[in-house]
Amino acid sequence: MDIVPDERTAERAAEAGKKFAQLVSVMARLRAPGGCPWDRKQTFDTIKSYLLEETYEVMEAIDRRDWQGFAEELGDLLLQPVFFAEMAAEQGLFTISDSLDAINEKLIRRHPHVFGDAIAETAEDVKQRWDEIKKREKAGQSEGPKASVLEGVPRNLPALMEAEKISHKAAATGFEWPDIGGVMEKLQEEAAELTHARGGTDQEHIEHEIGDLLFTLVNLARFLKVDPEQALRKTNARFRRRFAHIESQAGDAMASMPLERMEELWQEAKRLED
Repeated sequence: MDIVPDERTAERAAEAGKKFAQLVSVMARLRAPGGCPWDRKQTFDTIKSYLLEETYEVMEAIDRRDWQGFAEELGDLLLQPVFFAEMAAEQGLFTISDSLDAINEKLIRRHPHVFGDAIAETAEDVKQRWDEIKKREKAGQSEGPKASVLEGVPRNLPALMEAEKISHKAAATGFEWPDIGGVMEKLQEEAAELTHARGGTDQEHIEHEIGDLLFTLVNLARFLKVDPEQALRKTNARFRRRFAHIESQAGDAMASMPLERMEELWQEAKRLED
């Protein structure tokens, strides 16, 4: 399908296209004979950790509302798929053009309410239609026994994110509490089981119950439409700020400061945030 953008969008796309082409060319040069020894040495496995690192740096820039840093970090993140695709092209697997074709076709295919005759009036309608189309696509690609609905969730996601995604997919099949009251009851049940486990000496049992409690909290967040990964990241940021306040007031006396005084400073830091 040919997409006809307005004049302003067309100009922005043309400018971005030239700069993206330059990035592809720069990466090819770095990987070519006589290029950069470090870049030439890399493989899919050695580079993949940078993809996650750059993703988190983008997220941190968003949390800080550092828009200049955000733009720079997005550039670093854009480098990663270009790097991967260049290595794939060298092996005759695919090119960056194949990746661009795949995402363009997917976006058009999964937005029939924009590029077709379908109707979706709310964000929830769009999400439901997206999931339905995705499910049909997966069914058409499947060979052999039917795969679990959870197979589409990568196993190497951050644990909170993985828990949210697999609980969402499970809920979509009907494996769900009827209301948030059921989640609260489950939370109390898991807390009680953790208390019981702490009475013993089986560390593996305690770990098991901690995991169950965390998983239930993720489901509670899902019911409340809260992203648990982002919620915890923001809590971590608040803790950093408040703890830094304690350190700034304590100076070299931090190790000898009474816990009561630390708590006073903690509460003071909370008040300063209001």
